[in-house]
Amino acid sequence: MIEGIILAGGYSSRFKQNKMVVNFKGQALILHTAQTLLKICDHVYVVTGHYHEEIKILFKDYSNITIVNNKDYQEGMFSSVKCGASHVKHDFFIIPGDYPLVSDTTYKTLLKGKKTIRVPSYKHKLGHPLFISYSLKDDLIDTDVESLKDFRNLHDYEIIEVEDQFINFDIDTIEDLEEIEGKE
Repeated sequence: MIEGIILAGGYSSRFKQNKMVVNFKGQALILHTAQTLLKICDHVYVVTGHYHEEIKILFKDYSNITIVNNKDYQEGMFSSVKCGASHVKHDFFIIPGDYPLVSDTTYKTLLKGKKTIRVPSYKHKLGHPLFISYSLKDDLIDTDVESLKDFRNLHDYEIIEVEDQFINFDIDTIEDLEEIEGKE
């Protein structure tokens, strides 16, 4: 069994509106991320925050997705990582919701790795998603470091080269959205 965590708790301040629900290729941006994860994962947790109600409604018909409202979302993305991790029962992936074009092949490639943390790399640039073994769940929740990157760096993680440029394409601005639409 494998699970997924999608991070969607932020303010989308650079985007000037809730980027998770913006139309991308005919549907809400975050749905692309979720639908790819569901090809690999048995269950997915979407961690919301500032736009909880808007995001929650998108997933009302998905029986294998649980919406988790991070009450501490103002503390930053790592609080959402910890919130999501508190719900998993198996090895898991973590990905921000604004990475809509990461391929299912990337997830499958990460599953073939050996270490407890696995990070994809495209042309030697690290990206998302991260694979984390369930054995690290409690350490992740209890750590006092300030970011997922800091947590990752505490461990002997595995870098796995993939042929997926979209592991490095998140959407922070309208211009990012226009750029990624032009790259598909």
